[in-house]
Amino acid sequence: MSGPLLLPSWDQLAAKVPGIIEPMRRYLEQIACVLRPGSVVNTDQTLRCFAAFLAEAAPGLTGLAQITRRHIEDFKPWLAARPGQNKPRLTTATIAHRLGTLRMFFLRIEEWGWDDAPARVPMFPGDLPRQDHPLPKALDDATAAKLLRAAQDDRRMLVRVTVEMLLRTGLRVSEFTGLRADAVVLIGAGPWLHVPVGKLGEDRYLPLHPQLVTLIDAYRARHVPPGHRLLLPRENGRPLDRHTVTRMINRAGAAAGLPHIHPHQLRHTLATQAINRGMSLEAIAALLGHRSLDMTLRYAKIASRTVADEYFAVSEKVEALYGQPAQLPADAIGPKMTRLRREHHRLLGNGWCTRPPQLDCAFESICETCSYFQTSIEFRPVLQAQHDDALTKHQDHRGQLFATLLARADQDAS
Repeated sequence: MSGPLLLPSWDQLAAKVPGIIEPMRRYLEQIACVLRPGSVVNTDQTLRCFAAFLAEAAPGLTGLAQITRRHIEDFKPWLAARPGQNKPRLTTATIAHRLGTLRMFFLRIEEWGWDDAPARVPMFPGDLPRQDHPLPKALDDATAAKLLRAAQDDRRMLVRVTVEMLLRTGLRVSEFTGLRADAVVLIGAGPWLHVPVGKLGEDRYLPLHPQLVTLIDAYRARHVPPGHRLLLPRENGRPLDRHTVTRMINRAGAAAGLPHIHPHQLRHTLATQAINRGMSLEAIAALLGHRSLDMTLRYAKIASRTVADEYFAVSEKVEALYGQPAQLPADAIGPKMTRLRREHHRLLGNGWCTRPPQLDCAFESICETCSYFQTSIEFRPVLQAQHDDALTKHQDHRGQLFATLLARADQDAS
């Protein structure tokens, strides 16, 4: 058992911990009725992995009900030390997935009321390691343009078709290679692309650029025999696969002088270009076939045009705070200084604003609470009337404000 592909079979495990294996296999039969085959296979591997640990560490167990928190705590370092596929250790994502699947196993059998379930679920959310969440790796605009130009210049037409389709539609590779011959349809006056059921079990329609329609028609007329079931097979009629798609993308990338490019980067590139040019998250989610906006929100963190626009909108105002004040000449005193101060004052109802003119203000409705607001004894009658009115109306907060301003006016008089 040196790697994830060498887990013992269920029959081998049944010889060592039979009381554990029977309910695990029964659980797999149940989830196979409602989950996709891939999810069942992953659960099968997780449960066999845990059973293999129990066969080594606790061969005397006779049932699931005897599994305790200590078994889980011993299993976690055992799992973390296992070699991965072509790696000395399992990745954090794999460990988190295995532990999460195992926890769901215990939660479900408790919810189902199985007699052989442990007295309480021996796992907690904190047992799952925290994972990194790197941002999607998109090509920048200049790199994407280089790739597209190189693909358009390639003598093999399928290279151009592949790069343009992935870069302009954001399709997953599996969706691209599985497009049916009748995938291009007319809805209203425009062409649309019918994307079949894929990764998330849902199909969708994408608006298709007329240039792509022309390109697809030209390729099919030259290389695809009538009646072929796929929209874009290879020139010999065989279906494309993800490895061939990757090689064609990097053929164009190498011609453009670019490093290795993963096909999914073209999907990320379209999403990033769209969000930074004003496309809504809801529209991008529909375009990419996301089931949840949480999946789409990752793209909002990549070079967001909104963030950039708002940052540069305030950067000049921030720079004004850091700039060196202009040095006044030595004779700038007396009447000259008074005139300069007066030019910087903006009269208000109960005083004036002393904010420097280079600092913009977006809060002109709360002047009297601002630190730049100044008042003097000449405004005392108005301030007193406002204070008395606030007390009459039991507006304590407003009354306190005008009491403060009255004190400031009296201080000015003294």
